[in-house]
Amino acid sequence: MAKDDLAQMDGVVTDVLAGGMFTVKLDTGQNISAKLSGRMRKFHIRVIQGDRVTVGVSPYDPSHGLIIHRHKLGGPPPGPKPDSFRR
Repeated sequence: MAKDDLAQMDGVVTDVLAGGMFTVKLDTGQNISAKLSGRMRKFHIRVIQGDRVTVGVSPYDPSHGLIIHRHKLGGPPPGPKPDSFRR
C-alpha cells in the first residue's frame, strides 16, 4: 500500500512508548498507536508528548498509524524579515 492510500488525520501525542511507538489521540476522539515514518527517522525529527502531528491511517486497520508530519507550534510568523540592520 502506498502512502497516498492512507487517510490523513490530525491528533496530539499522548504517550511515548518504547521502540519508536507513540499513542496519538485523534481529533475524532480515538486513541491509536503510531510509529514514525522513515523520512522523519532519517532527518532526526523529534516527537515528544504533547506535539500536534498528522497521522496516516490505513483503511484496513484503523487502530494503527504512521506519523508523517509534526506541526510547528509558536515561532515567528511567516513573511519578510524587518530591515532592522539597515542604516
